[in-house]
Amino acid sequence: MSRTIFTNINLFNGKDNEIKADNYLLVDDKTGKIIQTGAGQLPQADKTVDLGSKYVIPGLMNCHTHINDDPLTYDGDPSADVVESTVRAVQHLHDLLKSGVTYIRECGSTYNVDITLTKLIREGKLTRVPEILPSGKAYSMTGGHGDMPNFAHLVDSPDEMRKAVRQGIKDGAEAIKLMATGGVMTEHDALDQPQLSEAEMHVAVEEAHHKGLIVAAHAEGNPGILNAIKAGVDSIEHGFYVNDEEIKLMLEKGTYLTPTIVGAWAFIEYAPGKIPDWEMAKISAAWKDLRGNITKAKNAGVKITLGTDAGTPFNDFTMTPQELPLLVEQGFTNFEALETSLNDAKLMKIDDEYGTLEAGKYADFLVLDKNPLADITAVVQKDKAVYKKGLRAY
Repeated sequence: MSRTIFTNINLFNGKDNEIKADNYLLVDDKTGKIIQTGAGQLPQADKTVDLGSKYVIPGLMNCHTHINDDPLTYDGDPSADVVESTVRAVQHLHDLLKSGVTYIRECGSTYNVDITLTKLIREGKLTRVPEILPSGKAYSMTGGHGDMPNFAHLVDSPDEMRKAVRQGIKDGAEAIKLMATGGVMTEHDALDQPQLSEAEMHVAVEEAHHKGLIVAAHAEGNPGILNAIKAGVDSIEHGFYVNDEEIKLMLEKGTYLTPTIVGAWAFIEYAPGKIPDWEMAKISAAWKDLRGNITKAKNAGVKITLGTDAGTPFNDFTMTPQELPLLVEQGFTNFEALETSLNDAKLMKIDDEYGTLEAGKYADFLVLDKNPLADITAVVQKDKAVYKKGLRAY
């Protein structure tokens, strides 16, 4: 067995609210998994990498991306053909890994491109990218949020939903993305307009859960958020107007919340004057409410995941780390912000091998100059070293 030991590290293992000084990671070179961590006398290894007393943390996860989308357009450019969409997606995957993201859940991909790319990654034909939990196309009602060329299965009854989800799973989807409400990027709807019905979403949940898969619901306003929670989805995406009744039900059902604050922040920071007025008006109104609502949900005990809606306007694929300082600005502790990646792993049901730096898990980690438990902006470092399964990718 060939083994590499990473020495002289200050370790944040992803689950404990502490930095363990002068630790090491011993990695099996063949599997890319951690054999052991610790301090003191070093175990035998074939190769030693001295990390110079820098800070090592688990790779970030992003459980809400749209790798086909062009963040320099107001609608993501869903009309791009399959070749352009694929080339764009590959570049965005490289950008994600370079920023420190080692695993993603895609939440709606044109042409099922994410499914094809996942297959190539698993076959070793596409490298230096994050691993993917693919969703394939999203599920929307006719005329709803997501009714764009090649982006969604259009369903208008529970029976149509059942057939569409079965087809999506047959095509290779490993997560299901539903559109429960209107959205910022579609002109002729509103965030408080429900779209897919509770009954339609319940059927999707039933079919996905039969296969052990998870379901995410785009749900920005009410009553769509409530409909999605009642339908049994595993995560609410955005949840800008989540209220006390919904928070209580999320706690009862164990529903996760992915707030995608950086996606909204990017609109406010960069989009004024560059996108249509109707789109700017929607996000500006939501921005006033979403931050307090997200913090209220966190304080009540709702599990918060790390996802950014990468691909929406000006929300590019390097910005995942910026979500963490934004969470801290809203009252999260540094540890709670970092813990969102572990919550991603739990949501995606991969926490037995990912999400923390412990024996038996993959050596996906970042090397930072500063301590993120003391200064959360440490994760935003541009030139951080990124390791995937024990090998340096960037």
